[in-house]
Amino acid sequence: MDEERALYIVRAGEAGAIERVLRDYGDKHRATFKFESTDEDKRKKLCEGIFKVLVKDVPTTCQVSCLEVLRILSRDKKVLVPVTTKENMQILLRLAKLSDLDDSLEKVSEFPVIVESLKCLCNIVFNSQMAQQLSLELNLAAKLCNLLRKCKDRKFINDIKCFDLRLLFLLSLLHTDIRSQLRYELQGLPLLTQILESAFSIKWTDEYESAIDHNGPPLSPQETDCAIEALKALFNVTVDSWKVHKESDSHQFRVMAAVLRHCLLIVGPSEDKTEELHSNAVNLLSNVPVSCLDVLICPLTHEETSQEATTLDELASDKTAEKETVLKNNTMVYNGMNMEAIHVLLSFMEKRIDKGSSYREGLTPVLSLLTECSRAHRNIRKFLKDQVLPPLRDVTNRPEVGSTVRNKLVRLMTHVDLGVKQIAAEFLFVLCKERVDSLLKYTGYGNAAGLLAARGLLAGGRGDNWYSEDEDTDTEEYKNAKPNINLITGHLEEPMPNPIDEMTEEQKEYEAMKLVNMLDKLSRRADVKDLHQDGG
Repeated sequence: MDEERALYIVRAGEAGAIERVLRDYGDKHRATFKFESTDEDKRKKLCEGIFKVLVKDVPTTCQVSCLEVLRILSRDKKVLVPVTTKENMQILLRLAKLSDLDDSLEKVSEFPVIVESLKCLCNIVFNSQMAQQLSLELNLAAKLCNLLRKCKDRKFINDIKCFDLRLLFLLSLLHTDIRSQLRYELQGLPLLTQILESAFSIKWTDEYESAIDHNGPPLSPQETDCAIEALKALFNVTVDSWKVHKESDSHQFRVMAAVLRHCLLIVGPSEDKTEELHSNAVNLLSNVPVSCLDVLICPLTHEETSQEATTLDELASDKTAEKETVLKNNTMVYNGMNMEAIHVLLSFMEKRIDKGSSYREGLTPVLSLLTECSRAHRNIRKFLKDQVLPPLRDVTNRPEVGSTVRNKLVRLMTHVDLGVKQIAAEFLFVLCKERVDSLLKYTGYGNAAGLLAARGLLAGGRGDNWYSEDEDTDTEEYKNAKPNINLITGHLEEPMPNPIDEMTEEQKEYEAMKLVNMLDKLSRRADVKDLHQDGG
């Protein structure tokens, strides 16, 4: 009955009545995502009627009510079949300021219409193959980029940017050809990077370094949502960017990596939003050529040096002082380099391990990223080795037992998911400079057997990659315990008592005769077997 009443008013009523009936319909069905099939035909006709109203000269508030209902109805794929036409798509493009006309964004009263039109386009493009084809024909990606350029530096229209970016993400997800168009023809990489800079209000202190205000306010919900959509769109644009051939490309990827470093060091309006923001940053960093990830770390600034921030090397034996210094200076320092971003990635990885589920989707991207960073950049590897595999002191427990990052990663080396256990083992192997003896020291032979078998290194040796020749130093505790460490389990075992020491002379003689008889029987069986083979 709702559709029938709304359809009657839309066809015959004036703008005020249409606005009221559609507002009531929208309020009632705002959370509706499944529709009754019996009213399907009425919903189709209601969509057609709404498009006829949208081409008329009606008040902005009436347009918004029409678009809100159209957005709700466009959740139903079947309804979209008759209404998704080129003419109707062009109506929505015009209302969203995506037409070929050089429309400005000066009328604030039009912003709700633009936002609702973009929301409708998101639903329609996602649910309709015809709309996806029409998007290519209408060159929608170029129009979206043009709209982004109009509003990239204007913070008060974040909703427009957010849904523009979401639609751009959907198009590049559904059409691989659009990724190439965005990357090269539309200069999507610098454009989307600038959108991120604007969302984060970045102030550059050097070519690839931004100022971080650790005491500043968190991102607003609108800025966070806008940044997340930009990160998702950038992921699609850069998904095939493992190799960089041009110097200009290398520079652009370094700028983007510097923006992503900034992203890792700020927080959103809530813990969940911060994790979502950082998760998308991790995914995008995985697309950055590894040679450009050197900007994730940087030398200490003059101000940080003047604060005399204590390095992790100096704090290795005093964990309390280490935490106090990090809290005081807001920096994680190693070998004179600011390691804040890498520390955030490490903490993010540990949180994903602690969740205990969805490892393939949630954990493997950050583990792969840290592995590649460690393999390519010595300072990153040494810092992560210091954090994940500190010098062994207590070897009384098995490597997989405990709550340290090493314990958690070693447990993953025997995970049921092949991909998860491979990347966990690979990460630890790289931290050990791909030396088998070093890996076994921290994990035990049993946990490392899968990786070593796959690499053909069960007999020892090292991987194919080159690393610096600086040697690890063992603690006195480890040196003293080493002779009694079980190589299979990787932990200290007390020497087993020799049972012969507690036997009498008669018992020893009895056991010796048993052993002689057993050997005699084995020898006779072997002779009989050889005889049968010779006669065969």
